[in-house]
Formats: sequence, C-alpha cells, structure tokens
Amino acid sequence: MALRFFNTYSRQIEEFQPRHDKKIDIYTCGPTVYSRAHIGNFRAYIFEDLLQRHLETRGFKVHRVMNITDVDDKTIRGAREAKVPLQKFTEQFKEAFFKDAETLRIKRADDYPSATDQRYIDKMIAMIGALIAKGLAYQADDKSVYYRINKFPNYGHLAHLDLSELRPTGRVRNDEYDKEHVGDFALWKAWDEEDGDVKWDSPWGPGRPGWHIECSAMATTILGDQIDIHCGGVDNIFPHHEAEIAQSEGVTEKKFVNYWLHCAHLLVDGQKMAKSLGNFYTVPDVLAKGYTGRELRYALMRVHYRSQLN
Repeated sequence: MALRFFNTYSRQIEEFQPRHDKKIDIYTCGPTVYSRAHIGNFRAYIFEDLLQRHLETRGFKVHRVMNITDVDDKTIRGAREAKVPLQKFTEQFKEAFFKDAETLRIKRADDYPSATDQRYIDKMIAMIGALIAKGLAYQADDKSVYYRINKFPNYGHLAHLDLSELRPTGRVRNDEYDKEHVGDFALWKAWDEEDGDVKWDSPWGPGRPGWHIECSAMATTILGDQIDIHCGGVDNIFPHHEAEIAQSEGVTEKKFVNYWLHCAHLLVDGQKMAKSLGNFYTVPDVLAKGYTGRELRYALMRVHYRSQLN
C-alpha cells in the first residue's frame, strides 16, 4: 500500500516518493532552550516519533535530525536575568528536554545539533555571504544583515501568503524600519549591549545569527542540500519555515524539502497552549497530578496530528 502525506507546501495529499529507495532524511525543529518545553511542544515531537517508527516498520532507514536553538533573543534575555553565562543557562533546559522526552518514550534523533556549535556558525556566515553575493541579502544601516524577500519569487508559497498583505507587527522593533521591506528578516543581528558577551566575529561586524538561518545551516550541514521530510508545529510555517526555504534554496538553487508536515496546536480552553499566555503545562506538572508518562503520551497522540487537541 502506498504511503501518502498531506504536504503543507502543496496543500494536497501526495504519494510519498523518497529521494533514495530505502533511506529517508527527516529534519525537525526542536526546542528553544530558554525554559522547559511544555506538553504542546511535545505533541509535535511525539508525532515525529510516530512518523519515524512507522517508516522504520515499512523497512526504511531513517536519519532524523532535531535542532536545539540555544541562542536567540529569549535565551540571551534569560541568561542575562539569571546572571549566568548563556551556555550554563541553556544547558539546564537541554537536560530537562531529554529527560522529559525519555519519560514520554520518544525515540532519540540521530543528531541534536546546537546552534552555537562553531561549525554551524561558520556555515551560517558562509550562507549569508553567498546570499549577499547573489543580491538576496543586504546589510542595513543598523549593521544587521537582512534577507531581501522581494528577490525570492517563491517567498510566501509555503504559507500561501500574499506579500502585499504583510504589515508591521509588535515584534518589529523601531530600529528595523530602515529595512527595504517590512517582511525582510534578519540573517545576522548586529551586536548591541543587551547581548553582553554573546557575539561572534563576521564580515559584517560582531553579532549573532538570526533564528531562521540557524536551521538552514544545521539541516544542510548534516543532511545535505535536499531533504525528504521537514516537520514542525503549524506555528513554524510562517515565518520560520518560509524563511528556511528562501535561505536554503537561495544558496543551493535546489528544492530544499520535498514534503512539509506540520502538527496542529494543543489547546487549553480553546486557546493555543503557549508560554506567552501562561496557560501551559510541563511534563513534570502532569506527572505531579498522578498521571504516567505512558498515559500522557497516549493523550497527546489520540487525535489526528493535523487536528487541534483541546
């Protein structure tokens, strides 16, 4: 029986055709380690675990990569408030993530690359340089480097987004209005005092990578220019996964991912579970109520992955 997936990119159910006969590469966006992952995050990770197990029962050899985002605005802010080095701050949440994943019987990925690993930083810088050379990126007056979305014809295709409808949001800082387009996203963020000692040297001055380029660099370094399946939560579709496509294909000029699979939100009283809303539960929270890891795993997988679970 043929295997079929709903591909977010095409919005259609498609027959799965791996690039190699019995070998499948999967990349998935893992946790941002500024706090403990909540069970909404783990719903997506359990789906990805089930996907891998199913593929393996069909005789495929799966190489799954899950990144760890250990440098971004939230991790830097958390380390600064805790008055500890960034690495020490994030390490506690990395350990908590692996402990919770084990409790939920989630099979370990083959690779867990961290964004701060120097070989990935080097790849990020190389990719940004290539994008600038092709006219797809530019350094603005604020010294940060941005992706020029108007130069990438397929930008917005994954999210089925009309670029003319993009508007500034509360997340766009005042000092970013010198960008050519409000939708241009940061590839390299110029260092400022709030970053403390979190910085790397680059051809554009000291700074740190943007969130999106981190995944493009880690995915292509480990799995190559093209990937069979990319997973994540629906909240990753835009802007994160949209940006990954623009960056990766902008550099390689090859189709980055063949199948995009996204897991729907976990809801609490009809609202998305989110740390920003304060309506989240962690694995230890649920265990403290007397439930087991097996029971929680079942609860999170009992509804179709593309359906919201309240």
